[in-house]
Amino acid sequence: MPSPTERKDLAATAKMKEVMGKYYMELMRGREERRKTAWCTSVGPAELLRAMGFNVYFPENHGAMLGATRMATDLIPLANARGFSPDVCSYLTSDIGSYLKGESPFQKMKMPGPPRADCLVYNTNQCRDVKDWFQFYAREWGVPCLGIHTPRAIGELDDSIIEAVARQTEALVKPLQEVAGTKLDPARLKETLDLARRCTVLWKAVLDTAANVPAPITFFDDTIQMGPAVVLRGHPDAIAYYEVLLAELQSRVAGKVPAVEGERFRIYWEGMPIWGKLRDLATQFAALRACVVASTYCNSWVFEDLDPSDPFRSMARAYSNLFICRSEDYKEKYLERMMARFKVDGVLYHDAKTCPNNSNNRYQMPQRLQQKTGKPYLVVNGDLNDLRLYSEEQARTNVEAFVEQLAQG
Repeated sequence: MPSPTERKDLAATAKMKEVMGKYYMELMRGREERRKTAWCTSVGPAELLRAMGFNVYFPENHGAMLGATRMATDLIPLANARGFSPDVCSYLTSDIGSYLKGESPFQKMKMPGPPRADCLVYNTNQCRDVKDWFQFYAREWGVPCLGIHTPRAIGELDDSIIEAVARQTEALVKPLQEVAGTKLDPARLKETLDLARRCTVLWKAVLDTAANVPAPITFFDDTIQMGPAVVLRGHPDAIAYYEVLLAELQSRVAGKVPAVEGERFRIYWEGMPIWGKLRDLATQFAALRACVVASTYCNSWVFEDLDPSDPFRSMARAYSNLFICRSEDYKEKYLERMMARFKVDGVLYHDAKTCPNNSNNRYQMPQRLQQKTGKPYLVVNGDLNDLRLYSEEQARTNVEAFVEQLAQG
């Protein structure tokens, strides 16, 4: 039997690296050819921007890269020195620190750094920090910063909310046309929405394979495989990639090939990844024969509500249906369904210090869900990017104790 810590790499990952590399090279080529570039929040109106011919860049993806490469901790203080609080989103502070210092993981790809924006477009469905983040660059470069303000704590997603968000989205068209120097082609928007929806359906199918026992993929794999769903939805390359990945995972399911050798326990990850420690955590869980099978985070790029026949209303519905902007009651019911669907034995909540909007352990939700489901939980204190807020020794000890608790039933 293979070692439980032996990593089972997916063959499709090599193709993903090609797809993502092509995306970044297109960004660089766009800069050289002086094509218009729009920055977009990761769950913002990317389909609209892509349909209008913009190069679409996602700074949250850059933030995650800064965390994963462990560059963030050295860069965050530079943003703090410019007046950004240590308590605000560490994607924001690490990205701005990267800009101030002129250092980025992109340079390893022979790119000078992130492309300069001609306009910045955000949606506050994630948090308010994205607005302040984008407005910093708008002031730096003297370019437009446009936004959609989505309500928070949404219970029922009714027509009044959808109409309000749809009107805000449609209102972006005129100023974006002025930046792009071209008119929005409705047919191209419909085509882009169709491609985005096909991408998202495939991505959901990829994630759903982990409902099988044993699971053929883990949360830690998902954080790598989600790249095309984030930066290339609305582009055919994302669809082509997920067709390949899904076929490989279905083959694993048919052959009962586990992502974690000797899978004993199944765990749900609630909250943001700890980007700089994903490999270490994946190795530890694998050694304990515990598979982290699912997460709310990676499901954030499932937008089945997108509908080419009703572009603006469907974008409004899809982006307002996001877990992070829903009410506590909705979130609790959602997590209960996910726990049952993925047959989990326990839940790990990551309390990310600088990401309160994605830390769902602070208002008794773990206790309520344990009372309802009988499933134990663990809270790990840390952060998405700032490793000064994470105690590796404490986390390792607590994970070991949690899995021991699961073993004792």
